[in-house]
Amino acid sequence: MRPAARLRSVPAPRDAPPLLLIAHGSRDPRHAATVRALTRRVRAARPGLRVVTGFLDFCTPSVPQVLDGLARDGVREAVALPLLLTRAFHAKSDIPAVLREAPARLRVTQGEVLGPSPLLIAALERRLAEAGLRPGDRSSTGVVLASAGSTDPEAGAVIAEIAREWRHTGWCAVRPAFASALLPRTEDAVRALRAEGVRRIAVAPYVLAPGFLPDRIAGGAREAGADLLAPVLGAAPEVAELLLRRYDEALLPARRLIPA
Repeated sequence: MRPAARLRSVPAPRDAPPLLLIAHGSRDPRHAATVRALTRRVRAARPGLRVVTGFLDFCTPSVPQVLDGLARDGVREAVALPLLLTRAFHAKSDIPAVLREAPARLRVTQGEVLGPSPLLIAALERRLAEAGLRPGDRSSTGVVLASAGSTDPEAGAVIAEIAREWRHTGWCAVRPAFASALLPRTEDAVRALRAEGVRRIAVAPYVLAPGFLPDRIAGGAREAGADLLAPVLGAAPEVAELLLRRYDEALLPARRLIPA
């Protein structure tokens, strides 16, 4: 397991554009609480950078409300980062659409989604270690990489590729699973590993915040008798570091503006 990491605090330049983190939103209050904890961690790691959060649905403030507030404050440029692990429908359609409605005097650059990234693998391993997996357990443990799922084939293919690559780092096995849209479900992946003789099985939720689909992942893990269930990625320092990397990438000279 990866040792505990400290996220370095690096002050932002005085003219740094604000960072808008865009979350999906959920009726589950744990979702917004987790997103806000992640926002605080990002803010603490880049003192002086204005970091704000907007939600697409269910929670407040909405993305349009945040954009209007930035414009009223005289902000002329901002970077928007989707709190998404794969490029699926929200990143390709919903978020660009809502950002195109920003006030005309506010220029918004949409950064890339978070995954895939070695930092997310590091965050997954951090959560597994926190759940009790010891470094010596790696070679005898099968991992179910459980994501929310998407009807977008690109997103499903990315999860499968992450599982294949992660398997090569010493795990007994790594299998993808999905809480919706795609198969197998978490419980089916756990049972398949058990049927193959894997002695210890851990479920690693590849999701950022609690909610309905993460609860379905956890329920499947318990139903199938997984030996270990890691927490969601949440405000792991690796996630905060990755967000700041995506922010910096969005500000490179060849920045990608919201398509017209």
